[in-house]
Amino acid sequence: MPYHMMRPRFPLGRTVATPGAIALAIDLASYMRRHHSGDWGDLCDEDKQANEEALVHGLRILSHYKLGGGRRIYIITEADRSSTCVLLPEEY
Repeated sequence: MPYHMMRPRFPLGRTVATPGAIALAIDLASYMRRHHSGDWGDLCDEDKQANEEALVHGLRILSHYKLGGGRRIYIITEADRSSTCVLLPEEY
């Protein structure tokens, strides 16, 4: 099932983006929707499984998306679900 038809799987809390992510001038909301619905993007299977366990145990959730042209973003939701941040890998 495509991610856009899936339901949100956890609270995002306050959503923010770093200056570097904003400077990409892309639709960050579409990546946020993917993250929110459990489409973890370009993570290895082990990291995807870690996210599934994080949903059960209340741990931090990380997604990684390749944007093309060598560009990438991370989306991180804090363990307490108080906030979610979109950032560049070099801003991590």
